[in-house]
Amino acid sequence: MTHRGFRAGDIDTSKPHPARIYDYLLGGKNNYELDREAGDQLVDAAPEVRVGVQANRAFLRRAVRYVVDSGIRQILDIGTGLPTSPNVHETAHEVSPDVRVAYVDNDPIVNTYANALLSDSGATGVALGDLREPAAVLDDPEVRRLIDFDQPVGLLLIAVLHFLTDAEDPAGVVATLRDALPAGSFLVLSHATGDFADRSEAQAVYTRATATLNLRPHSEVERFFDGFELVEPGLVQVPFWRPDATPPQGSEEIGFYGGVARKTR
Repeated sequence: MTHRGFRAGDIDTSKPHPARIYDYLLGGKNNYELDREAGDQLVDAAPEVRVGVQANRAFLRRAVRYVVDSGIRQILDIGTGLPTSPNVHETAHEVSPDVRVAYVDNDPIVNTYANALLSDSGATGVALGDLREPAAVLDDPEVRRLIDFDQPVGLLLIAVLHFLTDAEDPAGVVATLRDALPAGSFLVLSHATGDFADRSEAQAVYTRATATLNLRPHSEVERFFDGFELVEPGLVQVPFWRPDATPPQGSEEIGFYGGVARKTR
């Protein structure tokens, strides 16, 4: 499998990486000074970003519980980011301990930390792979060890598609992954948007990172669900997707859409 900008096993510290910026914004420690600088610039440009990433993380946990409650017993999480507890497998196992989880990310530091964390779990594994190469991700040996594509899968694309440019054909990437999934599978997706405020300055922060930030409106994000049926309440700002508590103050300004959809055929 090839990887954009580095060889497998290398850790690129010359530019901020989205996974490490996200880790910093969540309060994590697995990041470098240039990631923290980029994170601070992002907060200056978009003051709601810290509450936004927390709300996105909470959406992920609610969505994982939903799909596992719906019968899903295997999850493919692409663009997983650095381990942040509770992780997907921890959340899933609270509902059913027999869920298998394959994590995929293109940053080797994610692979390193996640492998150390998950080394004792045969039901959970990590693959170094790039969403831009969906066929390679689907064929990865570790993904194949954990995921049986003849059985329903929970596919997670959380806060990752907005790092693909239009030229990289994110809709085609999702279609390739969708076509590999059997009926009964679920897509869980969140995506950054500029629908609620001008976030061009926030986008500019990522011009110096390993991937650009590509904000998309509701209509474009919704098209990623083609071939799936959105479950209620549809594609909404992440704090308002089946909240289990009162959404945090300022939720109306959060620039993340989230949705969960089922493949019916």
